[in-house]
Amino acid sequence: MRVPNSVVLPVGTHVDCCQEEEVEEKRHDIMTKISAMLAERKSNLAHFINNLEGSEEPEFYVDQWEKLKEMESCTLTILDLVAVNCTNHHDIRKLEATILEHVKNEELFPEVVRVLPPIYRQVEAAIIDITQSEEMANHGMMDLQYLLSKLSQCKHLASLGRELLQDILRYLHRIGLVVWYEEIKHLESTVFLQPTFLITMFKVSVQIRMIFLQVPSSA
Repeated sequence: MRVPNSVVLPVGTHVDCCQEEEVEEKRHDIMTKISAMLAERKSNLAHFINNLEGSEEPEFYVDQWEKLKEMESCTLTILDLVAVNCTNHHDIRKLEATILEHVKNEELFPEVVRVLPPIYRQVEAAIIDITQSEEMANHGMMDLQYLLSKLSQCKHLASLGRELLQDILRYLHRIGLVVWYEEIKHLESTVFLQPTFLITMFKVSVQIRMIFLQVPSSA
């Protein structure tokens, strides 16, 4: 909801655990709840903005007002939910085909046909080489400045600057090659070159939490 012009494809799994009529019922229920959630968000933002504009000294709340207005302008497109059986290869292929079909839709993604500057591909290829090198740690984390210095060692990237690298990292973050939480102060200088490690860590954290929740407390 905080990313301008976001497109979300809801995916419902475990279809194999439901009857056919249940799948359609749950699909309708989920989409109805999503619509209600979006309507509530829009209403809440309008309410907060009106409160700030109607305050006795609105000039003191300019920063908050601008942030709320920015959030209000962020459009969110919700596509039709796709129900899949994750144990069925045919369903996985169907999901893949649906995603590709939407991605190629220029109305949803007007920049899909944009031609990237060659340096974007060069940096992407160089980062892939770094992740596959023996010196790359298993966690795949790298300091932003150190990454810049590593990339600058490449002859064709010697003139790469920090600002351009940040623009390229935003693109690579969007396509899922890297993860860079530039909006989080404590993580803005760290680039996760291997997103799969983060996924594994999140899964382990959730599993550990579930184990603790299941262990009965002593009397």
